[in-house]
Amino acid sequence: MKKRHSADAPLVYSSELGRVCPGCGKPVAGCVCRKKPARRPGDGVVRVQRETKGRGGKTVTVITGVPLDAAALNALTGELKRRCGTGGTVKEWTIEIQGDHCDLLMAELEKRGYRVKRAGG
Repeated sequence: MKKRHSADAPLVYSSELGRVCPGCGKPVAGCVCRKKPARRPGDGVVRVQRETKGRGGKTVTVITGVPLDAAALNALTGELKRRCGTGGTVKEWTIEIQGDHCDLLMAELEKRGYRVKRAGG
């Protein structure tokens, strides 16, 4: 493998190996840094709050701090939406469920083994 000439420019191609991952320096086929699931670090507490600000007066229940990767977070969101019988989405590692379902969602998350706190006023 060729050495880097500059610390600012990572190696991205080698005549021996082909394309090289700039993160771990291994061939793209054997890259280990991209296989790690993205997961947001947290304090282990899932927070549930009710929001209306910036939503045209509509109420949304926001869940933050769930220690899951992106795929598992999307699956959990689908299950919670079905449990509440309403719509929702995942935005920037937070789950948004339409309507005021704080008590129901807190009970459901506690049943699944999470430490849950009510946030906000």
